[in-house]
Amino acid sequence: MTSISTALVGATAIDTERLTLLPLRVAYAEEMAAVLAGPTLYAHTGGIPPTVEELRTRYARQAAGSPDPEVVWGTWMIGIREEAQEEGQRSAESCAGSSAGHGPTGHVLAGYVQATIGPDGDGRTAELAWVVGTAWQGRGIATEAARGLVRWLKGQGVRSLVAHIHPDHGASAAVAKAVGLAPTGERLDGEVRWSGLALTAER
Repeated sequence: MTSISTALVGATAIDTERLTLLPLRVAYAEEMAAVLAGPTLYAHTGGIPPTVEELRTRYARQAAGSPDPEVVWGTWMIGIREEAQEEGQRSAESCAGSSAGHGPTGHVLAGYVQATIGPDGDGRTAELAWVVGTAWQGRGIATEAARGLVRWLKGQGVRSLVAHIHPDHGASAAVAKAVGLAPTGERLDGEVRWSGLALTAER
């Protein structure tokens, strides 16, 4: 088991069947601003689409790492590999007003996944988040990306998983279920806390 650190997260790409989860780079800001431009993405979370400059600032701060030495921030762009791009791109182009980014690596960027990793008793826990641009929704991309991330976290010794999901966000709840999480009776800022064990998340 490798100790998780900001340096490890920043150097680790994670492959799944169709995707590569690409470690955060400020250079992705322009492409990701297009991916995150759909206003319906914010129906449950609030807010408005970020500008390129806002993303550059955010990504630089995230890449620098958490100020808490016990906490590691991990953000990965969801990159669709070349062999999976053609079908998805045809569908993306048919979505009026939507756009898909083309990352510097040659992958098509479709969203991102995040893990905030910290201590949990004698183990580690990770709070998960995922966002897929509107042009790429409905293809199982969020589920595949989240499963890939959880598989990697498990390999680093993470034992427990948490996510906070709006009670009306059925698609996000389905992703949480797919990685082994279940809703609890707890709420934070109107969102339901979901939790589970990384050991059960690869089903």
